[in-house]
Amino acid sequence: METAQASQRELANAIRFLAIDAVNQAKSGHPGAPMGMADIAEVLWRGHLKHNPTNPNWSDRDRFVLSNGHGSMLLYALLHLSGYELTIDDLKNFRQLHSKTPGHPEVDITPGVETTTGPLGQGLANAVGFALAEKILAQRFNRAGHHIVDHRTWVFLGDGCLMEGISHEACSLAGVWGLEKLVCFYDDNGISIDGHVEGWFRDDTAARFRAYGWNVIGPIDGHDAAAIAKATEQAKQSNGKPTMIICRTTIGWGAPTMAGTHDVHGAPLGEKETAATREALGWKHAPFEIPNAISQAWNAKTKGIAAEAEWQLRFNAYAKAHPELATEYERTISGMLPANWTQLKSSLLALAKSITAPTASRKSSQQMLDLLVAGVPELLGGSADLTGSNLTAGKTSRAWHNADHGTDVNYISYGVREFGMAAIMNGVALHGGLIPYGGTFAVFSDYARNAIRMSALMKQRVIHVLTHDSIGLGEDGPTHQPIEHAAVLRLIPDLHVWRPCDGFETAVAWSTAIERSDGPSALLLSRQNLPQLASEKIDPANIARGAYVLSDCDGKPEAVLIATGSEVGLAIEAQQTLQQQGRHVRVVSMPCTALFDAQPTSYQEQVLPEGVRRIAIEAGHPDFWRKYVGLNGAVIGIARFGESAPAAQVYELLGVTSAKLVAAV
Repeated sequence: METAQASQRELANAIRFLAIDAVNQAKSGHPGAPMGMADIAEVLWRGHLKHNPTNPNWSDRDRFVLSNGHGSMLLYALLHLSGYELTIDDLKNFRQLHSKTPGHPEVDITPGVETTTGPLGQGLANAVGFALAEKILAQRFNRAGHHIVDHRTWVFLGDGCLMEGISHEACSLAGVWGLEKLVCFYDDNGISIDGHVEGWFRDDTAARFRAYGWNVIGPIDGHDAAAIAKATEQAKQSNGKPTMIICRTTIGWGAPTMAGTHDVHGAPLGEKETAATREALGWKHAPFEIPNAISQAWNAKTKGIAAEAEWQLRFNAYAKAHPELATEYERTISGMLPANWTQLKSSLLALAKSITAPTASRKSSQQMLDLLVAGVPELLGGSADLTGSNLTAGKTSRAWHNADHGTDVNYISYGVREFGMAAIMNGVALHGGLIPYGGTFAVFSDYARNAIRMSALMKQRVIHVLTHDSIGLGEDGPTHQPIEHAAVLRLIPDLHVWRPCDGFETAVAWSTAIERSDGPSALLLSRQNLPQLASEKIDPANIARGAYVLSDCDGKPEAVLIATGSEVGLAIEAQQTLQQQGRHVRVVSMPCTALFDAQPTSYQEQVLPEGVRRIAIEAGHPDFWRKYVGLNGAVIGIARFGESAPAAQVYELLGVTSAKLVAAV
């Protein structure tokens, strides 16, 4: 093997044994999927994947997504063998503290990992976002004779990904959008954690995906390199349809007694079975040892450098022919905002100041979008079939389904698919070149929450527009009135949750969310009209700190009223009543608790002085606010479900009123 050219099976076995050895050493992990998909991986990565291990961030690289992320050692083995900065010592450190090889792939931890996967189905949905971004950017930037955006998205997935409902949401949309550069390999091994899947999963997957409008190939033998190569070539010829290649495989292929059983899914092979597998496959090398012939055959650095160099020549020709487009492409892919962003921000605040009448913050948001969509072309908006309620379309928004799919598409109607929308937006953000935002009702953030959590975990610039944020939506009743949702969203680390009280705070929320490049934001917006409270006297820089003194009293306050969103107006009303009674109270608006928590202690104490009792009011669950008011403070909130009635009556019934605040003081 050291002198002869390595066979494809031997090259695939290198993946298998790196996975076996790493899982054994960690005493934890999932060897079955890497062993079962190794032959597919060898064909794809050595024969078809366009990538450059020396530059994992090359913008026109193919994207590879391991949706069945529990099989992470498959990806780590591929990255190591291909020449990425992932050493054999990194593989030996699999699943250990601070390693580059965590239990499930994590973007920005491991070079070459495109998205964090593990929650099944979401990697597949992210991949739909990657392919959507590629198609939109290709339409926007490519010109005759100059195709600078031209890459594919490849996905490995398993039974679990297809059982999760999000796979229906995302794959249905992929068919509607005709994402022909999306190619999925389904590891059809018939095994999941509980055993043989026919007891709980008997879908006709081929018929299902044909019904979505996909090109379906197979079933093929997932261990036959020639059949895999033929199917892959066929997928690359697909016109106007994504492709699903169904690969019949054996989980844990090569293990004499454990292959084809659920025992090999999520546990090490152990010493005895590993030795038997080495003997069965003729692998005579020590753990983590890869022969030179195999290493040389796998190394993709030279090929990758040449591929990127060829693209760079084409981009140089493009830049010469279309210099403005080339500059714009480089700007958006880098994540930089437009050169006139500061000017646009000023216009946004000026627009907010011009809103003087009581206005729902969702409507104020739409007015902001009229400016933002026109001024920030990389914004890609959307809604889960609630555009007319979320008000997420600006005057210059152009929806995919109403357009000719030309260069001007900047809005997506996702249909009633909140979870799919959020996960697809994660993929769009990860791809680069676009800033996605999408809307639904705040109460339905529950449907999307794991994808919102994933955008926070991956630190992606995704903006969630969550309208109808309280009992203020009124007649739709408790099924649509969020109670615990603001508190739950605030508990997600690195998610900035904004609940603005008026148009001015809404403008600051939007600009801050767009400027933020290290994580997502959620804007909780009202259905009902709100008074304009902040625009005349408040420094927007203080709003961007998460909390500020909106209305102070003369001298030292005897109480501080803390409020967000629609309840800030109630706090101002209570302050006015108390002033007439000779009481001194301060009103603090806290539109973003996460940003306030990040401020220096000196600023926090300036806004919430020590020794002064605090009362918080929000039309939501009260427990979250105990961290700010302490044991000697009070919270006016709602610890029950709402009622179906006009908003004012629901507020009165549930005791979220200025009178209740006055009584509390």
